[in-house]
Amino acid sequence: MASDSATVGEEEYLQILFWLQEAGLPMTGANVARAMQLSAPTVHEMVGRLERDGYITRGQSRTIAFTDDGAQQAEGIVRRHRLIERFLTDVLGIPWDEVHEEAERLEHAVSDTLIERMAQALGHPRYDPHGAPIPTPQGEIEEADLVSLADARVGATLELRQVGTEDSARLRYLAEQGLTPGVILHVTDRQPFNGPTTVALSVGTRIVGRELALLLWCRARDA
Repeated sequence: MASDSATVGEEEYLQILFWLQEAGLPMTGANVARAMQLSAPTVHEMVGRLERDGYITRGQSRTIAFTDDGAQQAEGIVRRHRLIERFLTDVLGIPWDEVHEEAERLEHAVSDTLIERMAQALGHPRYDPHGAPIPTPQGEIEEADLVSLADARVGATLELRQVGTEDSARLRYLAEQGLTPGVILHVTDRQPFNGPTTVALSVGTRIVGRELALLLWCRARDA
């Protein structure tokens, strides 16, 4: 049986595991180590603690899976993180490229009661500033049929729904280019051999390299 409450360190790992799962990446110690830029022995020790405390299980291939308690803890910390980001942008006017680190500092300190009051004050938002879905208090997460801009067909009309990065420099650049959640874009060209994608926005034409295009998640719109 899991502990009643995860430690701050455990919450950090559970959050990373949630993000890996959300991105469709294998939940392994190696991927956790890459995401957190930590050594394999350090990660191995914490993963063992998460297993002992009842938050995860590990199969013979060492692939990690959440227990019911682990999934609940992970969804809760992600909900807090994403709601805090929305509060920082919508209420305090902090730019979207600065809110991730601030939310990291605050997410372990705020109470569930304060988080729900934030949610109420914000009108129960469904997405964070980067377009990621915010889990409900019951742990439900909106699923959408999204495609990366790098894989969208030429000629498609899309709505940019989610930006898959917290990197400040990339977020500032995307904002300068008008590539933020909610923008409508039309894919006009893609160069061969993993070349850049050209899109038309209301503010002009943008050429997006494949590295960034892979981080821009879109859904189809009627032309």
